[in-house]
Amino acid sequence: MTVNMTKGQAISLQKSDGGTLTAVRMGLGWQAAARRGLFGSRTKEIDLDASAVLFADKQPVDVVFFRHLVSDDGSVRHTGDNMVGGAGSGGDDEAILVDLARVPVHIDQIVFTVNSFTGQTFQEVQNAFCRIVDETNGQELARYTLDGGGNYTAQIMAKVHRVPGGAGGWKMTALGNPANGRTFQDLMPAILPHL
Repeated sequence: MTVNMTKGQAISLQKSDGGTLTAVRMGLGWQAAARRGLFGSRTKEIDLDASAVLFADKQPVDVVFFRHLVSDDGSVRHTGDNMVGGAGSGGDDEAILVDLARVPVHIDQIVFTVNSFTGQTFQEVQNAFCRIVDETNGQELARYTLDGGGNYTAQIMAKVHRVPGGAGGWKMTALGNPANGRTFQDLMPAILPHL
């Protein structure tokens, strides 16, 4: 059963049987918003880019994005760049796979962002979401849907972080914070307050 998350909500990443998840997929999807023109409504392609920044004790140590598809340790993998968006399909436009069992112990948080590489604002985007899926069986565990567009070019979408106290589990927190930037590097000042 999917949990529809609200901004700031955290959920434990455990299987329905109480076991610990070993691999998850963070899926991101979006559509171009229809714009009214002289000859009716039309859409313009939107190139959003998903990134995952890996942190150890609030310091960025690695990043996975369209130009660096696999983390240095191999635990996080981007499935590839989508330069146009969903065209109404509702599925994932970009996905980042996280092998939680292989994430090195010093990595305590992974922050997922989405940014408009071409500088288009989220006013031109509709139906944007991020979701987390149990990669072992394809079951959607949680979904965070962005409400409305805005005059910004990026979103700090969510983070996956270790449960304090060494229990070995992970949590996901929906962030949904607007930011401005064309690359994950531009977003670092906006990410840091969420660590």
